[in-house]
Parts: sequence; C-alpha cells; structure tokens
Amino acid sequence: MNLSEWAVRQGVHPQTAYRWFREGTSPVPVRQVGRLILVGDLETWISLSGSTVIYARVASADQRGDLDRQVARVTTWATTNGHSIDRVVTEVGSGLNGQRRKFLRLLSDTTVTTIIVEHLDRFARFGSEYVVASLGTNRRRLVVVDDTEVDDDLVRDKTEVVTSFCARLYGRRAAAHRASKTLATVQEEFDAA
Repeated sequence: MNLSEWAVRQGVHPQTAYRWFREGTSPVPVRQVGRLILVGDLETWISLSGSTVIYARVASADQRGDLDRQVARVTTWATTNGHSIDRVVTEVGSGLNGQRRKFLRLLSDTTVTTIIVEHLDRFARFGSEYVVASLGTNRRRLVVVDDTEVDDDLVRDKTEVVTSFCARLYGRRAAAHRASKTLATVQEEFDAA
C-alpha cells in the first residue's frame, strides 16, 4: 500500500507520514521502491504481536443487560472475522467523562495491539480520531464493528455539541432519569386529584 493512502486510512496527515519515513520513526514497516514508498501489510503485521481486547461500555448501571448483549454481538463478529480474543473489558460510565479507569488502563497497556468496539462512540464520544491516530503511531489499532456513523461531519459535530451541552445542562444521565420519574409521579398525582 502507498504511504499516503495508508496515512489517510489511519487518520494521519500524509506529510506527517512522510516525515516519519524520512526520520526513520515510522510506526509500520516501510520500504522505498524507486520513487514509491510502500507500507507492508499492516493487518498481518499488527496481528502477529500483542493481544486483542474487546471493549464494551454503557452509560449507566440500569443498562447492564445492554452491556452483555453488546459483548455478545462484538464477540460473535470478532470470531467470525478471524480475531482471537484474549480479553473482554466492560465498563459502566458516561462517554462524556474522560475518567473511565478501565478505558484509560486499556489505552496505557502496550501489550494490547488491537481493541475491538461495536460503535466508535462506545470507545470515545469526542476526539476519537486523535486516540486512533495515537494508537496507530504505537503499532496498535482500533477495529470498529459497526462503523455506520453519520457520514456528514457537520451533522455529527452538531450532534456531539448538543449532547455535550445537554449533559452539562441536565447533569448526569441518572439525575435526568430521576427527574423524569419525579415529574411523572407528580403528573399522576395531579391527574388523580
């Protein structure tokens, strides 16, 4: 594969990839053939070393059933597509919160070379492109099972901003859930009177 094509697929600017090549700091095996700079088979190269981990996350404790189903779907997909799963990491925590202990531990574990998630937002709500690029520079990768995200960047960005504002305005999801239950109870009492 051509170096610039590889860079675009990894979310790295092609000029950065060429600089890494010139400096000898490229995170992948690279060789020059004439004027072409070729990248070796990245998929085979990464899968030969390190472990593969499934990461699944839900936002609140009342969604634990969804967490189990998420793990089952990702595990089925991974085994069907030839991945050997070494470990499953599950976590309950908001995607807006950057203080997820298991998530951070997974990112800092350099023995993990492949992380498989169902949707990109299960991994990180904001800045996932930077995390993916960082993983790539350390000879690691993120595999997204269902990447049918909104293709329009403007729509996706607007959705993320509105989500962030709502989370700050209404507080944590659990608080919003309790508030809606309270409002429903008050409405029932009002209707009964």
